[in-house]
Amino acid sequence: MGSCPYCQSVTYTGDTICYSCGRILASIRSDKFAMEQQFHKGSLDTTYKMTKRPTAGGVVQTHTGRTVDIMKNRRNKSRHVVLLVLVTFIMLAPQVRENVFEEWAPGLKEYIMLFPADFHIYPNEATFTLDRTVVLTNGANNGWAYEDILIPLNIESLSGQNTDFEYTNGDSPRSTEMIQELLAVNLILKSSEQVVDDFIEIPINGSILSYEDRLTTSQGHHVWWPEFNPNDNNSCKVSQCVKLEFHLSPGQTAIFSYQVTVTSTSYSWWDKSSRVDSRIAGIDDGINIENSGTFDDLMMRGDGDKSRDFTDATWYDRGVDADGVYRGNAINAQDELVTQTAALITSSLPENRKDNAYAYSRAAFDYLHEHISYDKNAPLTARSGPVCLQDKTGDCDEQTNAFLSLLRVNKIPGWYVFGALVDTNYNDWEGHGWGYIQLPMKDSWCESRDITLDSCFVEASVDVVNNKWLLHTPNAYIAWIEEPDSTGTLLSNYYSPGKYSKNSGTDRVPPLYTTLGDVDLNGGKYQVKILPESLR
Repeated sequence: MGSCPYCQSVTYTGDTICYSCGRILASIRSDKFAMEQQFHKGSLDTTYKMTKRPTAGGVVQTHTGRTVDIMKNRRNKSRHVVLLVLVTFIMLAPQVRENVFEEWAPGLKEYIMLFPADFHIYPNEATFTLDRTVVLTNGANNGWAYEDILIPLNIESLSGQNTDFEYTNGDSPRSTEMIQELLAVNLILKSSEQVVDDFIEIPINGSILSYEDRLTTSQGHHVWWPEFNPNDNNSCKVSQCVKLEFHLSPGQTAIFSYQVTVTSTSYSWWDKSSRVDSRIAGIDDGINIENSGTFDDLMMRGDGDKSRDFTDATWYDRGVDADGVYRGNAINAQDELVTQTAALITSSLPENRKDNAYAYSRAAFDYLHEHISYDKNAPLTARSGPVCLQDKTGDCDEQTNAFLSLLRVNKIPGWYVFGALVDTNYNDWEGHGWGYIQLPMKDSWCESRDITLDSCFVEASVDVVNNKWLLHTPNAYIAWIEEPDSTGTLLSNYYSPGKYSKNSGTDRVPPLYTTLGDVDLNGGKYQVKILPESLR
């Protein structure tokens, strides 16, 4: 017998490592024949020498001069054990997983579930030019057409409103980030008889051109960019816009391309370090379940404006369709199915979270993800919120109707955003609608930071069908964020941007969206996991 020079534990003849501390015993050869020869000759040396000092973590040099990573197998075994535990855990029945999570820390559930979760990938920043092309084809008679095209505004992370944190100690409010910056707007008009296109550069500094001073193209069409006045046919009826007036000859085809160049930047209003990439701006001032206020706190934020403007139980009455069928309100928080669904969502929350504005909103978001499928062939007349819940399917507008209906059951302000969405390769665009919501921070959180309660809230983008919770991404182009309007006229005008002489045989092809030229991407890309949030 001998002893280990490291831990002094007993070792036996033939040992090449110490089984107490795991160290290599340098004086013994691992060659079995040589060991037997030494033993029979009585010359086997059981006095051990220390191996040389490790040259790296776990790497030692043996008496033969060979370097060995004594931790390699341990590391691999550890990784295999962790992977085995993860796979085994994921394969457990949902009820068993929930029981385990009840015993372990809540954060562990999300950490484990994030590994296999599906995800979307988005760029952090993108500069691109979006082209919106419309084709007008006239019949055998003289025809006409009118078109209103919105000029997108610069969109700030605080929605351009006075919603920044104001400090009671006189410190400056937090800065706002530009999430969509308008760089250029151009209009190109073509005609079947035209040799040279008409190119018009639209100013983006807010200047106006009245109808009286309108431009006339080579084909006799008119272009101008007037002030906003929903009661004047020659003015913009939704927001800042470009207006076009076409006079079409028999058989004439007119094409106009509206080209907008913007820089769009990712922004998150969600303070969730385990789920939001650290490169995304906004998370330091974001909201989460811990710092959220209650439903009642909303009237104490932003002078209560959003609570008065965007919490009506029924909103946007679409009237009757061409067949005389009543289409109902797009948002309806009084519908029995909506109130039942809201009660079900509330019951799923812990007792101390049932009036938490963030918890309820997020739970409604997750409920729609789980129970409502995306309808690629949605009806021409969009489903209302109640019908979307009833059919368990809907497109972007319809799921937004359902989400806003559920929010308004508890008087959480929610309103529409309209624009276009493209895949992450910037190839395939389509018209898109989603939502904005207002959420309050809780009083104690605001007071501990000397922030005035009136300014202590967030107004954030939520896109249900694309799993974007309190997140703006650069593949979303914002054309218009809904403004307060007690009559619903602005929404109606947005949905009806063009008019044309159908009786004269004039036809208007729906807008075709394309990306012009290269897309400039900056700041890398990041993942957004598709996974419900633990609200316990």
